[in-house]
Amino acid sequence: MTQLELAPVLAEVDRQFPAALERLKQFLRFPSIATDPAYHAASRDCAAWLAAELRAIGFEAGLRQTPGMPMVVAHHPGPPGADVPHLLYYGHYDVQPVDPVELWDSPPFEPTVVGAPGAERVVARGAVDDKGQVMTFVEAFRAWMQVHGTLPCRVTVFVEGEEEGSSPSLEPFMQANRDELRADLCLISDTGMVSPDQPAITTSLRGLAYVEVTVHGPAMDLHSGMYGGVAVNPNNLLVRILAEMNDADGRVTLPGFYDGIEEPSAAVLASWRDFPVTEAEFLGAVGLTGPHGERGRTFLERNWTRPTLDINGIWGGYTGDGTKTVIPANASAKISARLVPGQRWETIAPAIRQFVEDRLPPDCRLTFQDFGSSPGITVPTEGPWIEAARAGIRQVFGREPVLMGCGGSIPVVGSIREILGMDTLLVGFGLDDDRVHSPNEKFDLICLRRGIETHAALLDRLAAVRR
Repeated sequence: MTQLELAPVLAEVDRQFPAALERLKQFLRFPSIATDPAYHAASRDCAAWLAAELRAIGFEAGLRQTPGMPMVVAHHPGPPGADVPHLLYYGHYDVQPVDPVELWDSPPFEPTVVGAPGAERVVARGAVDDKGQVMTFVEAFRAWMQVHGTLPCRVTVFVEGEEEGSSPSLEPFMQANRDELRADLCLISDTGMVSPDQPAITTSLRGLAYVEVTVHGPAMDLHSGMYGGVAVNPNNLLVRILAEMNDADGRVTLPGFYDGIEEPSAAVLASWRDFPVTEAEFLGAVGLTGPHGERGRTFLERNWTRPTLDINGIWGGYTGDGTKTVIPANASAKISARLVPGQRWETIAPAIRQFVEDRLPPDCRLTFQDFGSSPGITVPTEGPWIEAARAGIRQVFGREPVLMGCGGSIPVVGSIREILGMDTLLVGFGLDDDRVHSPNEKFDLICLRRGIETHAALLDRLAAVRR
């Protein structure tokens, strides 16, 4: 433990919580949809607001320009003259688009608190992904500074604005600034926990390959009566090819897709047997009954440690109201593969392309766009950092955190390991029903409060780790 007391810091978190919620609302009002040029100015304003907040707390903070959205980088030296760990905190201030906007119960960039007392939640785009979670550590810093005038660790904050668009500026910036960003440990809150009362540490993430394929056939859209049965139909052809990518047992049929996969250890599988969420509960929350996916694998294996291939969007021909009988000139699909540790991730996008090309008749051709790939990763489950984190989480929640995987991707974790040479601690506060990337995204206020308290306690515990 540090010589600086934690108890008054937690009391300050409680005292300041109403003001912390108002600051989060300010952050959420910026429509920082960085993938849309119409919102670039708002995204830059959002970054400037966050940098100003960090300066007001006591950080040296500013914006660093990139070819895309600016990075927010801030530093605090920690207690004067003390040999303490250096922690890097990563997050992102950009958010997903809000479409379909008509499904929102309130304006997506006018944060609204709803729910009965004790079950309140703030609804807005970015509420949990990732602005609310960024503010959990920012408000923890604020409470420490208010009480002690310093932080117990040396801290660097690194918040980007292009995460929802595959982070094109991230790795070049990290390469150019590796000495400034390098620390002893990185902390990220962009994951979840089991319930408001059951905390978690995420120890594995699936990677991602994302592509777009377009099959071109006739030189123009054709009358389906005049040409039906004679001309190739790209819609028919593409859906037949896509259907062949998964077999009846839920396995992906791309050659080499499963090469190199690392199976979870017996100890990890054993730790999941008593996981406090069942498959029926998980699927029931989104209106499904299941099961679905790869036959012969448990629910948690399928969700966390097995790769997938999914069609994310498909279009071609006429999709408006009423009827228009055409054979389309082309048909397109967006396809994503969730990848796991050990898998040959760099071969997946080329394999998708080859799979489609091999099934095209002579009259058709393919255009292909590769949006990038990243590997699945694991992070350490033992050692002084993880033990300190367990103690801090236990202090706030009064119970041991579970170790869990995440079916989603956070590519920066791999970049941090490769470029900066450090491991990452993934402690998140989202819930499965937070509607991430969907209308009415929300963040429960109890999760926001416990997130701030947890980061305050983590600072205390991690400061005592001897490197």
